[in-house]
Amino acid sequence: MTEPSLAQQAQTLPPGPAQQPQAPPPGHGPKDRMRFAKPMTTASLIGWTVLSAILPGAAHLRSGRRRTGYILLGVFGLLLATAAVGVLILTKDENAAFLARDSALLIGAILAGVGALAWFLLVLSSYITLKPKQLTGAGQIVSGIVIGVLCVSVTAPFALTANTVLTFKETANAIFPSAETDPTAAPIKHEDPWGGRERVNFLLVGGDGAGNRQGVRTDSMTVASVHVKTGNTVMFSLPRNMQHVHFPPNTPLGKQFPNGFMRELPNGGLLNEVWQYAEDNPQIMGRKHQGPRALMDAIGYTLNLKIDYYALVNMYGFAHLVDAIGGLKIRVDSDVKYGGTFGTAGTIKAGYQRLSGEQALWYGRSRVGSDDFSRMARQRCVIGAFAQQATPQVVITKLSKIASVAKRMAQTNIPRELLEHLAGLGLKVKNAKITSLQFVPPEFYSGSPDWQKIRAAAARAVRQSTQQSSSRVQAANVTASPGTTEASPTPTMTAPRTAKPSQTPTRNGRAGAKSLNELCGL
Repeated sequence: MTEPSLAQQAQTLPPGPAQQPQAPPPGHGPKDRMRFAKPMTTASLIGWTVLSAILPGAAHLRSGRRRTGYILLGVFGLLLATAAVGVLILTKDENAAFLARDSALLIGAILAGVGALAWFLLVLSSYITLKPKQLTGAGQIVSGIVIGVLCVSVTAPFALTANTVLTFKETANAIFPSAETDPTAAPIKHEDPWGGRERVNFLLVGGDGAGNRQGVRTDSMTVASVHVKTGNTVMFSLPRNMQHVHFPPNTPLGKQFPNGFMRELPNGGLLNEVWQYAEDNPQIMGRKHQGPRALMDAIGYTLNLKIDYYALVNMYGFAHLVDAIGGLKIRVDSDVKYGGTFGTAGTIKAGYQRLSGEQALWYGRSRVGSDDFSRMARQRCVIGAFAQQATPQVVITKLSKIASVAKRMAQTNIPRELLEHLAGLGLKVKNAKITSLQFVPPEFYSGSPDWQKIRAAAARAVRQSTQQSSSRVQAANVTASPGTTEASPTPTMTAPRTAKPSQTPTRNGRAGAKSLNELCGL
């Protein structure tokens, strides 16, 4: 029988000490892999916690808790992607107005609160995961103080966002009345918020309600007629000294003054007195606080347009609004002195100027070396500049200041439920054609106005605003003559023959409704 070979003998031998399974070296076992490669210092622990506030999950990965770290990173990435999609959707004009909805604002405030709590817990969890107990006593104290400050800091942006959203919500609810509180208001349908109208007409009023004067004197009156589909807008400026305006015959003041407002007073019956007259005579109006209604009736009847809504801003409040958005850049065509009879308070120099609120107010109101019609032209440019420069970005960043002023100085009958649709319409207007027509001499005389000519010019301007134009806004020339009548493309208030006052002949010129860009250099 042959003896086994040496290789076979080696295979049958029991395992020696060298072949016994050996334990892994100290520090290299499965549990030891969870430990840090180096002991954490105070600075490194703080650094990893701060990194986790920016990149959630970083501290958990550093401490060896990979599953939790990857989950946090995935959730954070999903949130970023969702936010990016949301921003892309909401920056579109047709969707941005959704942010003005009351429910959307409330949800935004709640989400900001949830975000603040989530980031607070994230920082705290990251700090605990890094095991600060391994630090020295001094390191624990220092790191604890720093991380405490960090916990508060990460909640600050969310708190600011929530405060901004709630401020806007509170301001909107304070200024815009709910349709439910007005029994005469038509219900707002979100699918057709403007009730099938092609145009919506807004009366913008600048009130001169100084502290040393009782009541409100409507110093500036402008109608913005907006085409709902395109946003093309015509702005009609009416002089405050227009005399003896008429009212619809079936209204209280139409019955009180069938021949025109205070026709018996040759130097009275000014347009800027209508609001306060209605406020002072509730027995004629049928109830209190009918000043806005009376002025809307008078101006609507004058232009043969149905005025749908009004907004009043106190002139002195407007100055604060201008300051809140950082001033207005305006082209000043010639030096404007202001203050007193001789303009001793100061001078606004010609050229492109950035005006403070006080300067913008004086620019639009100064009578030194000018008349009411020159003031109207400057006021029109101030309104246009404000509308152009009060962008959504500016409003959001200055919202607290704007809200504080607006709540005290603004008044309107636009329903709160219509605000989101109004915001959407406003975004259209910013990119649309805006023209302006002033009813001032020599085309129109305010002492004894030619009502038929005014209505014809208004109708022509409205019609031309909807016509196709080139990308560059062109002037919309309006031909108006006493013998011409035009049908308005918007709901109108037709003047019966019996209500027509005597007409003062005016020359048949070219009454131009021109672009604000051309007139004001915006």
